[in-house]
Amino acid sequence: MLLWLGEWLAQYHSGFGVVTYLTLRAIFSVGTALAVALILGPVVIRKLREYQIGQAIREVGPKSHLSKAGTPTMGGALILLSIALSTLLWGDLENRYVWLVLLVTLAFGAIGWVDDYRKVVEKNSRGLPGRWKYFWQSVLALIAGAYLFYSAQSPQETQLVVPFFKDVMPQLGMMFIVLTYFVVVGSSNAVNLTDGLDGLAIMPTVMVAAALGVCAYLAGNVNFADYLHIPYIADSGELAVFCAAIVGAGIGFLWFNTYPAQVFMGDVGSLALGAALGIVAVVIRQEIVLFIMGGIFVAETVSVILQVASFKMTGRRIFRMAPLHHHFELKGWPEPRVIVRFWIITIVLVLVGLATLKIR
Repeated sequence: MLLWLGEWLAQYHSGFGVVTYLTLRAIFSVGTALAVALILGPVVIRKLREYQIGQAIREVGPKSHLSKAGTPTMGGALILLSIALSTLLWGDLENRYVWLVLLVTLAFGAIGWVDDYRKVVEKNSRGLPGRWKYFWQSVLALIAGAYLFYSAQSPQETQLVVPFFKDVMPQLGMMFIVLTYFVVVGSSNAVNLTDGLDGLAIMPTVMVAAALGVCAYLAGNVNFADYLHIPYIADSGELAVFCAAIVGAGIGFLWFNTYPAQVFMGDVGSLALGAALGIVAVVIRQEIVLFIMGGIFVAETVSVILQVASFKMTGRRIFRMAPLHHHFELKGWPEPRVIVRFWIITIVLVLVGLATLKIR
């Protein structure tokens, strides 16, 4: 929106032309999303408390979590509002990728909102039944995948990029839609599983989003893409503004979500943020890099799968409790230690993921 305004005002004063610079708009996007989150955060928390939208704590979990009962949840709505406002203000609204990632994010947020609403407002412990949650996630992911496949304007947009091998880029064909489905739904649920401790999910999301923003900028620049031997995806650079909005909104939310949390993001935030990371990675052809950088999300998901499979097959549990962060809590680690160590691991994995762009 402000891009249009800047281009129009540039006719009268050349100084307004700076708004056309993508890097500057990405910086402004971070600042705008951060400001919106910090300003509206106290208002949102107060309203959630007024409506008694508080988190229910499972009795089977770590005993230290019982003190969190009643903490306002559904704070993910604050994140989505910040992302949407910042993206609409600083993004190029004629860019199809901007609208795709924004709509996918908000749609997955709507699924999470229904789930949270039924849990905390209607006092339905089941929330949205798993089969229906998975059904709508699948529908949205398949629609997004089909749109990207049938609107592709170059072969590079449907290639599989394999890190470290610059000449290995097979064409996926219809498998592109299947891959999109697994990446978007998988990342959405992975972030959802990780969101179990104060600040545990949001900071890795911020780090991965920042790295994907860098990747999007490089993939959308023909010179950088050619130099790094990555697919050039025309117009994908604009996703740097969207990723920057996630960074700003995430940091703003962390202000209130840091230990001890004043608000939780709930499914409305975790499902949406996971889907956002997934769809951005698909657009810029960095699904495997997302798998590397989001290693914490992967580990949390795998821990749940292994725990369930082991218990059903042998009657024994591999971990004291799944997801993985609860296992370390039950081993005696204080919650802040688990959180910060998972953040540190994410920093390392993000650096490894970024290194794959050059080591080819």
